[in-house]
Amino acid sequence: MKIPFRLPTTTCVLLVVVMLSAVLGIHANSFAVATTWTDADMLLVEGRAFEDRKSPWDRFPARAEGVVRAPVWGNSRHSAGIAIRFLSDSPSIDVRWRLTSERLEMPHMPATGVSGVDLYVRTDLPGNSGWRWVGNGRPSAVENQKRLASGLDRVVREWMVYLPLYNGVESIEIGTADDASIAPAEKRDRPIVFYGTSITHGASASRPGMAHVAILGRRLDVPVVNLGFSGSGTLDLEVAELMSEIDASVYVLDCLPNLRGEQVAARAAPFVRRLRSLRPGVPIILVEDRTYADALFNSGKATRNRENRAALKAARDVLVAEGVDRLFYIEGNALLGADGEATVDSSHPTDLGFMRHADVFEPVLRSAMAANEAPANSIEEIAR
Repeated sequence: MKIPFRLPTTTCVLLVVVMLSAVLGIHANSFAVATTWTDADMLLVEGRAFEDRKSPWDRFPARAEGVVRAPVWGNSRHSAGIAIRFLSDSPSIDVRWRLTSERLEMPHMPATGVSGVDLYVRTDLPGNSGWRWVGNGRPSAVENQKRLASGLDRVVREWMVYLPLYNGVESIEIGTADDASIAPAEKRDRPIVFYGTSITHGASASRPGMAHVAILGRRLDVPVVNLGFSGSGTLDLEVAELMSEIDASVYVLDCLPNLRGEQVAARAAPFVRRLRSLRPGVPIILVEDRTYADALFNSGKATRNRENRAALKAARDVLVAEGVDRLFYIEGNALLGADGEATVDSSHPTDLGFMRHADVFEPVLRSAMAANEAPANSIEEIAR
């Protein structure tokens, strides 16, 4: 009698796993190693400038509640611009994060940018040196766990994970192979601090690494602090007080999209005076509002752009006449380009719009950073 052949139970399970892996496209390494989780707070954190926080991943200190306006405080609890840098030789990189809000997306911005995380790696390959994108953690709920890289060679690399732009984070951990190393990256110089509106905040980037603040941080290889507050970047003096507590290399003031001409005229110069009195000598960049993509057809929007810019230029001229040095200026016409293709709603940039913002900001930021090293009598020439 023929005896039927039966596979051992463990073999059957393994075959099922392999078949499912092939069907679902799961890399074999996903099952090869166990994962060790490291609290991101134990690694190098950039973009988080205050220690006395109400929640671990807030952007303002707890004492700011009740001092800044309520919308500013609410937006400061989003983790925009905060990044984790670390070294690891792990063959895979996982991220596990818990959000503070169930709202994962917005009508004009995907969940990948609102509530997702972004992984970058530093490379030194010829023609590809610098920071390169690796993977995005797409959120599906308040609690998320995603593998962002796998199948990697066992060499030590420097990694950077950006936190969500428009959601808060309760906790975040980095997952590496059990037998892999993980350590904080080396601390970098003083940060560039950006204060602004929803555009600075990151609307409407497809993922956290595509906001222009993050792009510029990678291009210049410096830490950045994102103090963008959606609908609430209005040159409030209490924000100047808080900004001055950050030992910045450059301050960038980009608030015109939330203001009108008369408000700019009333607030711009006093804000700069206050900030400069608290941080003498630190370069300050004034940024005009971007040209609305439909300003060509909308006279109201064109007038708003024109009046805002005239008021900011007038404030700049007054400040220069008073002797304020290391004051730089970015005009708004080129921030989105001229083809009308760089926004989702005539105002908020797409990834294309943010790349164009970064292209305009970069040379001025480089000049401002150079001004930190230059003698006072050469600042005017650098600013030009």
